[in-house]
Amino acid sequence: MKRLVNGLLLVLSIGIMASCGGSNTVEKKKEQIEKLKAKQSELTSQIRTLEEEIVALGDTSGANTDKVKYVMVTPIANTNFDHYIDVQGRVDGDENTTISARAMGPVIRVLVKTGDMVRTGQVLAELDAEIVKRQMDDLKVSLKFATDVYNKQKALWEKEVGTEIQYLTAKNNKESLEQKLNTLKENLDMYSIKSPINGAIDEVFAKIGQNIAPGMPCFRVVNFNNLKAKADVAETYASQIREGNLVKLMFPDLENKEVISSISFTSRVINQMNRTFTIEANLPAGKDFIPNMICVFKVMDYQSKNALVVPVNTIQKTENNSYVVVAQTINGKQAALKKEVKIGKIYQDKAEIISGLTAGDMLITTGYQDLNDNDLIKF
Repeated sequence: MKRLVNGLLLVLSIGIMASCGGSNTVEKKKEQIEKLKAKQSELTSQIRTLEEEIVALGDTSGANTDKVKYVMVTPIANTNFDHYIDVQGRVDGDENTTISARAMGPVIRVLVKTGDMVRTGQVLAELDAEIVKRQMDDLKVSLKFATDVYNKQKALWEKEVGTEIQYLTAKNNKESLEQKLNTLKENLDMYSIKSPINGAIDEVFAKIGQNIAPGMPCFRVVNFNNLKAKADVAETYASQIREGNLVKLMFPDLENKEVISSISFTSRVINQMNRTFTIEANLPAGKDFIPNMICVFKVMDYQSKNALVVPVNTIQKTENNSYVVVAQTINGKQAALKKEVKIGKIYQDKAEIISGLTAGDMLITTGYQDLNDNDLIKF
């Protein structure tokens, strides 16, 4: 005990002397601390390496069971992998037309209402054509007189009575009036607004008593049996999208209704204003689809029938490569193993693995972030 007391007194004396040594002694001690810390880090790393080597050789007697990490794994299997190009488009149709009048006048009759089905040539509304009708009545009277004169001159001419000029004049007057009557009939037809296509009345603009002029919209007629989806695609994909490509059409306003179709048309001209080209896909008949409705194109540009696919978030990157962490068995124990992989196509949350993995590998999908090679795991 006396020796211990003497030792403590000696240490205290050295400490007091050191405290009186000034700032130079403090700096030296700080330098010594830094050197010791560096050596400590090196020794810790060496100890960890030796422990891992011991475990790899089958001796787990010194292993600390608290270091086992719990993870979740998913077996990797060959599966189908499809890659799509997603583009927003719209519903459109060649038979979606706004009908206007061809003549000027007030509307006297509207013969259809919204929702009615109509056929090509069906009269939808009529304009006041009273003036044209009166002109036709007057012309019919003149034509009847001219026809009677022509018939008499013709009879006389056949009997070689009268002159040829009299006969030709009567014939010319009759034919001229017939031509004028035909022209008036065509003008009268312009006062009837007709449907140019088969379809349904989507909107009625014309109202009885309204004064209509040529070019003013009167009706909208849509053929719901001949609609299509249309989109403008960036020129980047010009070499990847072709006629016949499979396409999934999604309609957000129809509870994400999906229609499987194919690309029916791709324009071969790039729009100089927005650097896009147009694609189209046919739609099935039905009133669910409305012109100008939003439609999302998912155009398939790549497909693999026997691919290895992993979630994108399980892929970790270093400066030079990418890797995933899988489970391996070492002497009956499960441990982590980093595998370098080569990535192919990526679509949404899935990535195609071209090389680095094989079917049957156990991919660690949860808890992989801080794992190193040979770390013990449980799942």
